[in-house]
Amino acid sequence: MKRCHWVNLANPLYVRYHDEEWGKPEHDDKKLYEMLILESFQAGLSWECILNKRENFRRAFSQFDIDKILCFTRSDVDRLAADAGIIRNRRKIEAAIVNSHVFKSIQQEWGSFDRYIWHFTHGETIVEPHTERTTSPLSDEVSKDLRRRGMKFVGSTTIYALLQSIGVINAHGEECDLCPHR
Repeated sequence: MKRCHWVNLANPLYVRYHDEEWGKPEHDDKKLYEMLILESFQAGLSWECILNKRENFRRAFSQFDIDKILCFTRSDVDRLAADAGIIRNRRKIEAAIVNSHVFKSIQQEWGSFDRYIWHFTHGETIVEPHTERTTSPLSDEVSKDLRRRGMKFVGSTTIYALLQSIGVINAHGEECDLCPHR
């Protein structure tokens, strides 16, 4: 199988992520929540770094059970900041908890986070060829709205990566067998 040029073929986790997840429309709120939290930790780092620590993040963040994370306290922040298996940036850890509260409020307002995030494209996947771009007018709009609601570490670059990861944007390269333009 031919894959996007950015996939590290020596990393089976990365290959599986590319083949089975990246760019595929996701509608499950639990999965959307996990990807939002993971993408916010990626800020300033590589996705491969986060992906390699994904199982550690799942363990540290209660399998991304939002109701458990909503109850995290200062001692949980301290515990996470000491966990070498994840990114130990205290500001990102605190942001993950804040973002969990905002995520929950979006679910309450919209009925689901899925309905909220997909409304920006009227439920349609945007197909664009993979380029070196890191933002778009869509990611600017979503980022602005999430920051207005109180989320942190959700700049346009982070949101652009999220939108690609959950299939709102399909940006597989022309060289890839998964490219919708082929």
